[in-house]
Amino acid sequence: MKLFWREQMPLIGFTAVILLLVLLVYRYDGYTDVLTSLYAVFLGICVLGAYLAYRYFSHRELYRRLSKPPGSLGSSVQKSDAAPLSAALGRLLETQYSHYQSEIKAWERTQRDHLTFINQWVHQMKTPLSVIELITEEDNDPRFASIAEETDRIRRGLEMVLYMARMQTFEQDFYVESVALRELVSEAIHDYKRFFIHSHVYPVVVIEQELEVETDSKWLRFILQQLLSNAIKYSAGSGKKVEIVAFEEDNAVVLEVRDSGIGIPPEDIPRVFRPFFTGENGRRFKESTGMGLYLVQQVAAKLHLTVSIRSRVGEGTTVRLTFESSRAVKTSG
Repeated sequence: MKLFWREQMPLIGFTAVILLLVLLVYRYDGYTDVLTSLYAVFLGICVLGAYLAYRYFSHRELYRRLSKPPGSLGSSVQKSDAAPLSAALGRLLETQYSHYQSEIKAWERTQRDHLTFINQWVHQMKTPLSVIELITEEDNDPRFASIAEETDRIRRGLEMVLYMARMQTFEQDFYVESVALRELVSEAIHDYKRFFIHSHVYPVVVIEQELEVETDSKWLRFILQQLLSNAIKYSAGSGKKVEIVAFEEDNAVVLEVRDSGIGIPPEDIPRVFRPFFTGENGRRFKESTGMGLYLVQQVAAKLHLTVSIRSRVGEGTTVRLTFESSRAVKTSG
């Protein structure tokens, strides 16, 4: 209703000026009968009122749609009233909606093609890597140890690319099941076994055998891999340990990855989950991409996990994953 009155204010003002001029004409043209001039003004007001009523009721649906934001994109193209202006606006919105849908479908096709290409490319790259790994494992030449380390680094990079691409279709690649935390952590550690050895860092697992959570094992394993990669990278050469600890707390299950590395400067902690943010440590460690913790947070959000981080420079970093009570279970063994 407010929109209607705002639109009609110019007409009402213009009509008021016209009626005022009518009164002036009656007044200065020698008419002494005031009732006649007032009657003319009254008729003008009645005509204006009739027009405004017709205008409002014939365009009521249009004003309602313009005054109330649509709840969804589709609701903006609902059938309008039969007034010419409303019908024209409805046709315009339908045309725009059709163009928008076409562009969205084209974008989705492009994304699917891109994802297919990334999947195929990563798997093709893994084949020669596997061959190189077999060759390096069969020979004790110290030079091959360096090659093996580089192949591990390439494999980790390929895995990150693959999972980042799969994030676009997360809902299609998601399966919730009971996951034994200790077993999954052991698998993630095995994936990074050579990285641990080369960096002179060793893992310590403190998780009860029967502790389980309801989640997607593949995506949780990816999170663990990213956290272990960071923990090892920033503890390398220290001869220290990386602890992976899980326990129950306030009807939830908490999983922590703790390292005794260089730590994160306090001013960098609020930004570590931003994409491509490397911070002070990134300038010291050229391998940093700034994507690991960003992907961890993105995947954790989709898994309904809470992720937090605390760190002290020179003492180490702890990343905590909290599984909601509805998604955390503990078997009787």
